[in-house]
Amino acid sequence: MNREDTVGKLKGVGEKTEKLYAKLGIYTISDLLEFYPRAYDMVEEPVAVNNVVEETICAVAGVITRKPIVSPNSKLQILSVTLHENEASLKLVWFRMPFLRNKLTVGSRYIYRGRVVRKRDGLVMEQPKIYTFAEYEKLQGTLQPVYPLTKGVTSQNLAKMIRQATDALGTQKDWLPLEIREKYSLAEYNYAVECIHFPNYKEDLIYARKRLVFDEFFSFLLKIRSMKENEEVKSNHFSFDSSTETEKLLSSLPYSLTNAQQRVYNEIISDITGNGVMNRLVQGDVGSGKTILALLALVRVLENGYQGALMAPTEVLAKQHYESITNMLEKAGIYYRCCLLVGSLTAKEKRMVQQSIADGEARLIIGTHALIQKNVNYESLALVITDEQHRFGVRQREVFFEKGEVPHVLVMSATPIPRTLALMVYGDMDLSIVDELPADRLPIKNCVVNTGYRKTAYNFMLKQINEGRQVYIICPMVEDSEYLEGENVIDYAESLRNYFHSEVNIAYLHGKMKQLQKDEIMEAYLRNEIQILVSTTVIEVGINVPNATVMLIENSERFGLAQLHQLRGRVGRGRYQSYCIFMVGNDNGSNIERLEVLNKSNDGFFVASEDLKLRGPGDFFGIRQSGILDFKLGDIFQDSDVLTIASETVEMVKNTQIETDFNNKFNSSVIL
Repeated sequence: MNREDTVGKLKGVGEKTEKLYAKLGIYTISDLLEFYPRAYDMVEEPVAVNNVVEETICAVAGVITRKPIVSPNSKLQILSVTLHENEASLKLVWFRMPFLRNKLTVGSRYIYRGRVVRKRDGLVMEQPKIYTFAEYEKLQGTLQPVYPLTKGVTSQNLAKMIRQATDALGTQKDWLPLEIREKYSLAEYNYAVECIHFPNYKEDLIYARKRLVFDEFFSFLLKIRSMKENEEVKSNHFSFDSSTETEKLLSSLPYSLTNAQQRVYNEIISDITGNGVMNRLVQGDVGSGKTILALLALVRVLENGYQGALMAPTEVLAKQHYESITNMLEKAGIYYRCCLLVGSLTAKEKRMVQQSIADGEARLIIGTHALIQKNVNYESLALVITDEQHRFGVRQREVFFEKGEVPHVLVMSATPIPRTLALMVYGDMDLSIVDELPADRLPIKNCVVNTGYRKTAYNFMLKQINEGRQVYIICPMVEDSEYLEGENVIDYAESLRNYFHSEVNIAYLHGKMKQLQKDEIMEAYLRNEIQILVSTTVIEVGINVPNATVMLIENSERFGLAQLHQLRGRVGRGRYQSYCIFMVGNDNGSNIERLEVLNKSNDGFFVASEDLKLRGPGDFFGIRQSGILDFKLGDIFQDSDVLTIASETVEMVKNTQIETDFNNKFNSSVIL
């Protein structure tokens, strides 16, 4: 057996299981080995009922003294029992598991393990797993991997298949020489794979993860370097001499460009009027004015007779760009045919838009990834701008290149990354930073509070809603739960409806919803038909809702600072004063200290640099990763030290047998 064999070659993986694994992106043995746990469950000694800690996972032993209660009218079919110990009590709650009442008989003794949260009637352990004392004794003290799953696949099944695969492959030759491993304290490859899936101790897991993150970063940076070296400087085939319409747009603006905007605008114009093709990344906080820079560049292209394209990550955002840009151009007295191309258009509508693009009638094309579909052809595409949270991929760029003359590329990102990291991660692009906010922008007011502040926060939200404003509430996914991430927001939204009754229209949003459903909810929120939107982090890349003035982030200690700052950027987009409430479930000193960075500053680049300083090597236990570049394990903030040594190693092994061995083993399958 080798790494490129399909998982169907494993014993116990039939056609049905193979299809289930495909839903998780697992097709080969290599995919299986690199399907890493999303969390680890440290199974600790049970505690007394009066010693459970809110917002932690713990285990308690108890005897059932009363029959379980099943809520008759709840869609979630809530079953509950209460454990008592001296004066203390703990309610245990299960969703959609009414059959457990046959197991939880009066007098039965079990150990229950789950996350403890505070509800209005006290502490509650939600969806606890049930163990006999003998079962729990075997697990106690171990680290259990928790994998991202799909229906029909369990963590136990995945672990069993991974074990079978590692045994079948045997010990593989490590591509990384001993001297480099020793220099940077990197684990041997086979040991790292073993410990990432089957760790005995936390220290082993940290050591193993560092090595595999190194491999990910090394592979990525190797590709970036190779691409930069091998890519010929492409000639600029376009002429952008005229700038009359651009000046007209500038003079129509009700404000002047900031010094930072003017500097970056000059860099963009210098690129597109130079000899080569632009490939530039513009970084800037939400509200720093990146969109007007994009529009100025597009108008410069349009008035010189070419086409320009603006690609957004979601349909809702694409539609919003379309409406705001057409309005701005109309007010400035600038008239070019602008069209919208998104997936939800009917087949007939798509054909009409595609025809107008191909014959050159449409000059400015705004849309989603539909812009790079096979049957979309451009008459004279000269500039592509992408407005994305994550990196605009090289493959996507090449698709645009194939649609005529090589266009200029401008990527806009609202993710502040310290310059030293950005130069490594975006090594194939020129970098511009808009590091100044407009003077008239109201800074967001922040506060870091514990759960005792919840009622006060709700009352403040209601006050804002009564003034016509709107609210976001962000819930993290419960890491130890195997039921859908959406259950958390559904449950939370239901409790809010009970609290506010019919005074407020409340909706929820989560990643398991279909895109059309998500878009409908976001559009209703934009129209203020929804006053409170309870969501997971799917709104991190969202739309501009100037009327949203309050964001409450639950369990904010479970996110990285950079991601919290991104989430905070959903408010503070209009003329009203905005607020962000960071609610801490586990308010130990280090959590409060870390979140105080956000309390003190709205500057994303400052927050990003502090994030680097405050994260430690073990922070991946519980703190969410930023998601930038979507590495399987690595996070450029959390693992910035590993990114640095990977960058050093790429240069060290340039054109050596080590580089060849790596490419032969892994075929450099990385995110590009």
